[in-house]
Amino acid sequence: MSDVNERISTLHIPARQFCVPLSATRRGARLGRLLATEQLRTWGLPLDPARLIVAELTANAALHGRVLGRSFRLDLVLATDQVLRIEVTDTRGDVLPSRQAATEPAESGYGLLLVEELADRWGVRTGPAPCKTVWAELDPAGRPTHFAPEPGSA
Repeated sequence: MSDVNERISTLHIPARQFCVPLSATRRGARLGRLLATEQLRTWGLPLDPARLIVAELTANAALHGRVLGRSFRLDLVLATDQVLRIEVTDTRGDVLPSRQAATEPAESGYGLLLVEELADRWGVRTGPAPCKTVWAELDPAGRPTHFAPEPGSA
């Protein structure tokens, strides 16, 4: 019976995990990128494209997910199969990211296209209310990029 309990308790445990709350400001977004860079170095992982994805997702949380007096959270999870998952959770679940770029030339509006190009998978998970989480994954083998809605997401 102890063998069963041991298997149950070790399922889905990431090899490494990093989590930090950040202020929903440009300074918080910058700090998130810097902390993620140091964490990637500590884990011995390549910095790019992960830090570019972190920069975009944290900037979006500070700009589009901002609620006065509330922070956002950055999570990095390195699974035992070396898949890196980047998650940014903010308190604006009512404002979901758009995968569409601006129809006319503009200085902004291309961030999630960049994430889509750099990540192997990315998506949005809603909840718990009032939150949403935008996530991206990087595989060591680098499979093709695609948008992957998670079960239960809107």
